[in-house]
Amino acid sequence: MEIDETIEDQDVEEEEEIEEESFSGDEEWTRGLDFILDIPLEVVVELGRSKIVISELLQMSKGSIVELSKLAGEPMDIYVNGKLFARGEVVVVNEKFGVRLTDIVNPIDTMPDVAQ
Repeated sequence: MEIDETIEDQDVEEEEEIEEESFSGDEEWTRGLDFILDIPLEVVVELGRSKIVISELLQMSKGSIVELSKLAGEPMDIYVNGKLFARGEVVVVNEKFGVRLTDIVNPIDTMPDVAQ
């Protein structure tokens, strides 16, 4: 019986050590995440797109209008480091333009090769 009790005690001690290691690992992961939180990212809000030929570009002058692909009221695409991140609507905050996020894009939807 003493051997069985000793083995059980060792199992309990090993489980406690594993739990402690897991907890300290979470703390290390959080500290690692803090390390990257100040990395700058480029955020681009796309109003729309248009394709024109060079001759049209050369004819443009002040006051020319470029027709965009999006309709008025359609959500804007928001890109982070060149990847579609979200969609949103234009708002004005303290006399500056902003974008209210209306939809966060699922990363799997933007990477068709991964989804298959």
